[in-house]
Amino acid sequence: MSAILPPSERLWWKTPISGQEWTWIGIAFVWAMIMFVMMVYWHINGKQNLSNEVYKTTTEMFTAKTEAFVKENTIRTETDQQIPVAKPNAKGEAFLLARLWAWYPILELEAGKTYKIHLSSVDYNHGFSLQPTNINIQVIPGYEHVVKMTPTKAGTYAIVCNEYCGIGHHTMLGRIYVK
Repeated sequence: MSAILPPSERLWWKTPISGQEWTWIGIAFVWAMIMFVMMVYWHINGKQNLSNEVYKTTTEMFTAKTEAFVKENTIRTETDQQIPVAKPNAKGEAFLLARLWAWYPILELEAGKTYKIHLSSVDYNHGFSLQPTNINIQVIPGYEHVVKMTPTKAGTYAIVCNEYCGIGHHTMLGRIYVK
């Protein structure tokens, strides 16, 4: 039998499965079960998968929350566009808004403290990829994602949009400073 030529018998699916094929089906099934169990194990003990909360919201509500957060917590502005740099509020919450083609505002965190970062988009699907760490979340309009994070090392971390969001996608970068 060849993969290029049509099957010699019209009802090829009624042909009995050979022993070698059963062996490969068994190996594939066992491997799938191992990976299924490992997904649960990695999620609980691996600490590389984020457990984030997601809430339904509107773009207007989240934009208002973000603007209120920026108004109360801005410590300075940066870049040519005068993007505000904000510290989290007293409860350790910060808001990040994704919109064509920017992350707003820039956040300044302290190493060793745990924060809840609220993420949402006002226009299209965007990707929140925090570099060089392994945090990667799809940010969808109409949903507020709450991510718990505890930065351990000081430095400047880049936020990269990894979901194509239009012609200016390549310029959609943000920053998080850790002091």
